[in-house]
Amino acid sequence: MSLETWELLSYVVTVIGLPFAIYLFFHEQRKERDNEEQETYQLLSDSYTDFLKLVLENPDLKLRSTQRTEGLTPEQRERMLVLFDILVSLFERAYLLVYESRMTSEQQRRWNSWEDYMREWCRRQDFRDALPGLLSGEDSDFAEYIQLLAHQEASTK
Repeated sequence: MSLETWELLSYVVTVIGLPFAIYLFFHEQRKERDNEEQETYQLLSDSYTDFLKLVLENPDLKLRSTQRTEGLTPEQRERMLVLFDILVSLFERAYLLVYESRMTSEQQRRWNSWEDYMREWCRRQDFRDALPGLLSGEDSDFAEYIQLLAHQEASTK
């Protein structure tokens, strides 16, 4: 091969190959980030499912009803607060790992499901009543966010 051929090939690599390699690099990076986000979402969803199993193991607390559970014994009240504490910790973890001020449509879709869970629990009067104590020491942005949701849900009743 002549020097001109090598030079032409080097131009082809520079003009076509290098941009293509850069594109592939960024494409793979994005794909990896998407996979990590999906894995995070799945782990959080599994944690919420585990929480719901705890709720099922405590049917006397009637946590799946939309009404406040009345007439609880001190032991039942303590179990309810522990379950609410687990739930708030899970919501905070979801907020810290999933929520962003600017989200893609896929990220927004994932976040909407978490906001729906939060709103559902914030409709319960006993959860809203316990919320200030449960938020002690939690992330301040998360605390502000869930308190806003609780206020909105209390206003819709």
